[in-house]
Amino acid sequence: MPFRPDLVECWVFRVPRPGARPEYLLIRRAPDQIFAGLWQCVTGGLEPDERVPAAALREVREETGFDEADVEAVYDLDQTYAFYDEGSDAIVNAVAFAVRIRPGAEPQLSAEHDAYRWAAREEALGLAVWPAYAESIERIERRLLDPETARWFELSPAGERIARRPRVAPARPGAPSNGAARGRGSERGRTSRRPKR
Repeated sequence: MPFRPDLVECWVFRVPRPGARPEYLLIRRAPDQIFAGLWQCVTGGLEPDERVPAAALREVREETGFDEADVEAVYDLDQTYAFYDEGSDAIVNAVAFAVRIRPGAEPQLSAEHDAYRWAAREEALGLAVWPAYAESIERIERRLLDPETARWFELSPAGERIARRPRVAPARPGAPSNGAARGRGSERGRTSRRPKR
């Protein structure tokens, strides 16, 4: 049964010049916040009835000040995970996203954080202590730096997966589209074509 996550996490990264390796934005929790001093990605909860990708983008705006003019692309990292939270004494579910920011853009931090740094992969892996953070960085490195694979993860501003849209319309009204015939779950409804005996 589908359920909504408790948290969204969003990795903000930039590629400073063509062919360069990405830089990851890490923001440090302020002294008056829980986990004071922790370097993290953008993290927050969902509002009632808010779409999950919209929550990630809202948190990016609130925690870093980046808006649509700064964003080059938004991605679903296809990553969810659960962890134990001792504060609520419960299992918390999170979903991870990534936002590619234009080179030269700098964040304006909210009161939740007191410092930021753009870190290369190795430094980011050293500062980001939660195990899921390392997996997020690896997914960005393996999937989002190549335009051929990145397109499968890219989201529209409305939070829809762009590659999910059909490329061509069905040939005739009522006919299934290529995506419906060959997409996920296409084995359902196939009949065996065995020769008659």
